[in-house]
Amino acid sequence: MEIDPHKKAELEDLVALLESIRGRHTELVTVMIPAGSNIFPVVRQLEAERSTAENIKSKQTRSAVIDSIDMIIRELKNYKQTPPNGLALFAGNISDKEGMQDIKIWAIEPPKPLNVRIYRCDQVFVVDPLKEILDVEEIYGLLVIDRQGATIGVLEGRRIKVLQKLTSGVPGKVRAGGQCLAPDTFVETREGNKKIKDLKIGDKIKALDIEKQKIIYTKCINKWNNNKNECFEFTTNSNKTIICSGDHSLFLYDNYKLLEIPASMILKGTVLINDNQEFEEINRIKKISKDIQLVDIETENKNFFANGVLVHNSSQRYHRVTEGLAKEFYRRVAEEMKRIFFDMPKLKGLLVGGPIPTKEDFLKEGDLVTVLKEKVIAIKDLGYTDEHGLELLVEDSWEDIAQQELIKEKNILNKFFQTLGKDSKMTAYGLERVKLALQRGSVGLLIVSKELPKEEIAELEKMAENIGAEMVVVSSDHQDGEQFFNLTKGVGAVLRFAME
Repeated sequence: MEIDPHKKAELEDLVALLESIRGRHTELVTVMIPAGSNIFPVVRQLEAERSTAENIKSKQTRSAVIDSIDMIIRELKNYKQTPPNGLALFAGNISDKEGMQDIKIWAIEPPKPLNVRIYRCDQVFVVDPLKEILDVEEIYGLLVIDRQGATIGVLEGRRIKVLQKLTSGVPGKVRAGGQCLAPDTFVETREGNKKIKDLKIGDKIKALDIEKQKIIYTKCINKWNNNKNECFEFTTNSNKTIICSGDHSLFLYDNYKLLEIPASMILKGTVLINDNQEFEEINRIKKISKDIQLVDIETENKNFFANGVLVHNSSQRYHRVTEGLAKEFYRRVAEEMKRIFFDMPKLKGLLVGGPIPTKEDFLKEGDLVTVLKEKVIAIKDLGYTDEHGLELLVEDSWEDIAQQELIKEKNILNKFFQTLGKDSKMTAYGLERVKLALQRGSVGLLIVSKELPKEEIAELEKMAENIGAEMVVVSSDHQDGEQFFNLTKGVGAVLRFAME
C-alpha cells in the first residue's frame, strides 16, 4: 500500500522537526512499539525504566527524563492495544533555556508497519525507523553472483535485507583438472616436433578432426605445470610410450567408436589410435609412484597427438564439466529469483553484481524470465557475493536508481509538453487555471513541482483526490523540471476534456 501523499508530507514535516531537536543532556526519550506486539509489557518496561531514572545524578536531567517517561506511560494507557502499524512516541524537554523545562510529547501511528522495538534516552530522538518508512515507496531486487555462490536480497528505502543464499558446487579456480603429460612428451607442430614443455601458446599442433576423420593442426591456447605424486607409463606394440597422470583421458577404439577413458582405467590390450590413424595396442603398463612435474595444454580442437598417440584435451573436458555445473547453478538462481520477485508488486528494478564475466553469463544462460530480465537496471563489477557484496552493489548503483526516477519524471513532463504543443486546449498551467480545471473535474494528470509551498501541494492533492485525478510531484533539479517550473510556476495539468 502506497503512503497517502498528504500523510507522507505531514510525517516528513514531523520527522524533520523531531530531528532538529537537541537536548542539553540525555533527556529525550524515544519509544517504538512494533506492529503486532503487545502494548502492556512496554508499559511495564517504562515503569521499570522510570525507577532506574531515579538514580540519575543531575537533578534537571532526572526530572526531565522521569516527566517524559510519565507522559509516555499516560499516553499509552489511552490505548487498549497496539495500533495496526505499531506506535512511535517521543517525549522530552525541548526548552532552549538552561534550567527551564518544557516537556512535549508526540505519539505517531505510522502509515506503514514498524519493525523495531526501541527504548532510548539520549540527546536526540531516534527517527531513523520513521525515515525508512518514508523511503520505502519502491523495492529493488539485488543479486550478487559468482560461480561458487550467490546472495539475493532487496533494497527497501535505504535498508538492505538478505533473502536467500545459494552455493553452486562448481569447483573453484584450479588448474583445469590437473590432467597432465610428462614434460618430455613430443608433439608435432608445423615447425617440427617439440617437447610439450617447450610448446608455446599459439603453436599449432597435430590433432584429429574426429567427425571428419581427418588429421588437422589445432592451436595451443593454454599451458601450465602440475605436480603429481603418481602417474602411469603405457607402452604400445610399436613401442610408442605415454607417461601421464591417472586422470588424463586417452581415446580408445571400441566397436568402431572412439571413447574417452581415464588413464587409471586403461588395461592391457586397450586399442589406441596413432597419428597415421592406425591402431596401437597397449601391451605394457607401469605405475610410477613418485613426485613428478607434469605439463598440460589446452587446444582449440579438444584433442592432440602426444608421442604419436591421440589423447584428449583434458582442459576442455574439465571446462565442459564445470560449464555444465555453472549453467545448472545459474538456472537454480534464476528460479529462486522468479519465486521471490515475480509477484512482488512494488519491484522497481533489479541490480546485478559479480565478477567478469559471471554476471553476464548468468543473464545470458540462466533462463531468467523475460519480465525480470527487463527489470535489470544496473550491472556492476564486484568481487564479493555475500552481504558486503549487496552493500557494494547498492552503493555503486545509486546513480542508476536516481536515473530511473529522472526518466520517470522526464516521461511525465514530456507528455505534458507534447500535449501542450499538439493541442494546447488539453492542458492547463498556472495555479489559478489548474485549480479551476480541478474544480470542473477536467484534470486527468496533475503535475506539481516540489518548489511549491507544502500547503499548496497538500491543497492541490486533496482537490485531485476528490475527482480521481493522478498527481505527480516532480523536481526542478534537471532541465525538464526547471523548464516546467519556469513555464507553469510549478503547476500544470493534462486534461480529460477541454475547458471552455
